[in-house]
Amino acid sequence: MLDRHAALRALKKNEQDIQSMQAADSERVLVVEDDAAIRELLRINLSHAGYSLSLCERVDEARILLARESFHLAMLDWMLPDESGIELIQSIRRQPETMRLPIIMLTARNQEADRIAGLEAGADDYLAKPFSMAELIARVKAVIRRAQPDIAREKLELDGLCLEPEALRVSIHGSTLLLSPTEFRLLHCFMRRVDRMIMRSQLIAEVWEHQPYIDERTVDVHVRRLRLALKPFGYDRLIETVRGGGYRLAPHLGSL
Repeated sequence: MLDRHAALRALKKNEQDIQSMQAADSERVLVVEDDAAIRELLRINLSHAGYSLSLCERVDEARILLARESFHLAMLDWMLPDESGIELIQSIRRQPETMRLPIIMLTARNQEADRIAGLEAGADDYLAKPFSMAELIARVKAVIRRAQPDIAREKLELDGLCLEPEALRVSIHGSTLLLSPTEFRLLHCFMRRVDRMIMRSQLIAEVWEHQPYIDERTVDVHVRRLRLALKPFGYDRLIETVRGGGYRLAPHLGSL
């Protein structure tokens, strides 16, 4: 007869093995938050939603985790003990290994100027505290989904600018261009509609999938970041602002 304690140990080990397999298959989220109560709230709710979490409270700890592990999303506070979340975002966007990591800022700074500063630094989304956990999880799902876009697979080329959707790679005359997930989707949208005006409302529909919290100012911030990424090559001039509420991608540099 099987010993009862041995049976319980075997059952517990089986449960742990199942949890380990589930964790291996789940999307990994890095949470950088110095408030212990909020950190625990995020741990409970995001774990319950099926995400595998790594949590820390300092930027230096986050950098160690980023160098050691790969993540599907980073969630950062602005005000942290050693450095700001803004500085961490900027360093993430400078590194080829983490450039395409989706980022959500989660902070008590709730003014429009703060939100714009966070987006301009490279965040893909910005949520002010206090927040609804249901809304946060919805945003997490949306940001991760947009980072792995279900878009047309054909390679797009324009006057030396090349976008490869399957490889999630952009290059200009062979030099790789580092873009965030949102900037990549924006450029893809423009390159599929060369020489046509695209309304901001169309960009919200296609790039952000009609998310209700995205406004036209957010679109402008990300277009400005895309232009900055193209500027060292002189290709920022391809993206023209069209009076009446939209943008246009010129067919080639020679037309400008």
